[in-house]
Amino acid sequence: MVRVLFVCLGNICRSPTAEGVFRKLLTDEGVANKVETDSAGTHAYHVGEPPDHRTIQAAAYRNIDLSQIRGRQATLEDFKNFDYILAMDEQNKHHLLELAPQTLSQKVRLFMEFSSNYSEIEVPDPYWGGASGFDRVLDMIEDAALGLLDEIRTRYPL
Repeated sequence: MVRVLFVCLGNICRSPTAEGVFRKLLTDEGVANKVETDSAGTHAYHVGEPPDHRTIQAAAYRNIDLSQIRGRQATLEDFKNFDYILAMDEQNKHHLLELAPQTLSQKVRLFMEFSSNYSEIEVPDPYWGGASGFDRVLDMIEDAALGLLDEIRTRYPL
């Protein structure tokens, strides 16, 4: 089983979107039983809360269900339990690297490294913007999710 953790600041916009998008992709590709996905925040601002209502709504328009996701904070255990720990931006990557045991820090990467259609290295935080920001985040995440699945298929027998 390959395990992937998506991480943003509060775990209510970008990382739950990535979790939901990737989970749907895994299901559509018939490999949901071989890859596990989760999301977390680097900060405990929204532990136990559902994703932002705008995040849920934007994802629902694309038939992606985020309703069961609840915010949680990334932990030291995550570095032992996950093969990929993917930050949405440089700031959260930095926070993760501060938390990571040095021997496991290579698991921390930027999620947009897997994108083939965007030059941006960060998924922008849509929280303070309008609805179009949530749609753009979904577009970026869908693209990077495809690249991530390609890499996983290359590295692991699915």
